[in-house]
Amino acid sequence: MNDFPSTPYKRGKIFAKTGLKVGTNYARHYLDSLRGKPADRASLHRNTAEDMMKEFTRLRGTALKIAQAMSIDQGMLPEEFSRVMSRSQHQVPPIQRALVRSVIRQELGDYPEKIFATFDTKAFAAASIGQVHKATLKDGRKVAVKIQYPGMRETISTDLGLAKALFKRFVAKGSDINPYFDEIRETLLMETDYRHEGETLDRFHARYESDQFTTPVWIPEYSTERVLTMSFLEGDHADPFLERNPTQEERNHYGQLLWDFFHLQVESHAEIHADTHPGNFVLTDDGRLGIIDFGCVKTFPADFFRDYLMLLPTHLKRDEEEILKLYYRLGVLNGDPAKNKREKEYYEFSMNYGFTFA
Repeated sequence: MNDFPSTPYKRGKIFAKTGLKVGTNYARHYLDSLRGKPADRASLHRNTAEDMMKEFTRLRGTALKIAQAMSIDQGMLPEEFSRVMSRSQHQVPPIQRALVRSVIRQELGDYPEKIFATFDTKAFAAASIGQVHKATLKDGRKVAVKIQYPGMRETISTDLGLAKALFKRFVAKGSDINPYFDEIRETLLMETDYRHEGETLDRFHARYESDQFTTPVWIPEYSTERVLTMSFLEGDHADPFLERNPTQEERNHYGQLLWDFFHLQVESHAEIHADTHPGNFVLTDDGRLGIIDFGCVKTFPADFFRDYLMLLPTHLKRDEEEILKLYYRLGVLNGDPAKNKREKEYYEFSMNYGFTFA
C-alpha cells in the first residue's frame, strides 16, 4: 500500500531521480562525443524517454497527462520522445487491492464488501488519475465504480512545477510549453472532482440519451469527490469490435454515429466531450454509441462559437484574408506565419484541412 507515491515529498523524490537519470544520460552522450565516439542522438532520446516514462507511470496523474498532451503535438518534442510518450494511455498499472479497499472505506464510510453486493477489487480499466471496478449494488444493478488514485488533486501544483523544469530540456527551440501546463492544470482540477463529473454525466444523459446514443446513469449516493459510481454500460470498445472483422456497413454505422454525436454537441449545446480517447466510447449490442468518462467537457464561449461557425462559409469562399482573421480570433495562430516557421506550419495545415472539408 505504501508503494504508491501520494505525497508531494514522495513524488518530488521520483521527479528528482528522473532528472538525475536524464542529466546523466546527456552528460554521458556529451563525453562520448568529445572522445570521438559515434553520436546516436536518436537512441539517446529514445532511452531517455523510456527512463522518464517508467517513472511517470509510477507517478500517474499530472506526469502522465503531460506526456499524453505533449506527445500529440508533432515538433514539440524529439520524434523518439513522442513515440514513447504516446504509449502513456496504455501502460498504467492498477494500484494494489488493499489500497482500493482503503480508498472506498475513506470515501464511502465502509469497505466495499459491506457497501456493495459484489465488488471486484481487480480493476478492469486504469488511466492517468483513476481506475474502474465492476460492482453490483444490493438492489441488483450492475455498476462501474471509478476510484481516484490517492493524492492526485493535492499534488497537481507541485507536479506541474517539477515536470516543467524537466521538459524544458527537450522541447524544440522557440516552443512555448506554458499553454500546455496551463491547460493541464485546468483540466486536472476539473477531472479530479468526481462530483462535478457526475453532474456533467447527468446533463449529458438528459441531453443525448436516445436510440442513437447512450450514457451511464450517475448514482450520487455512492459517489464523492474521489469515487464515482455509475450504471455499467455493456458493449465493446473499438479494438475488440475491429478484431471481429465487422462488415463495412457496421463500420460506417458507428463512424456516422461518432460524427453525429460531435456535431450535435457543438451545434445544439456549444459544448464538446474533449477526451476523445477510443476507450471512452462503447459500441453497444443494440447499435448505439455509448459515451463514458465526462471529466473533461468544454463549453464554447459565445464569441468563439460564432467565429467557429464562420469557418465553413469562409473556407467555401476561399477568402484567405477573412480566414486569417478567424484563425487569430480562434487562437489557431498566435504569430505571423510569414515570420515564424511553426505558425506557418499551423496555418498551412489548417488551411488545407479547411479547404478539404469545405
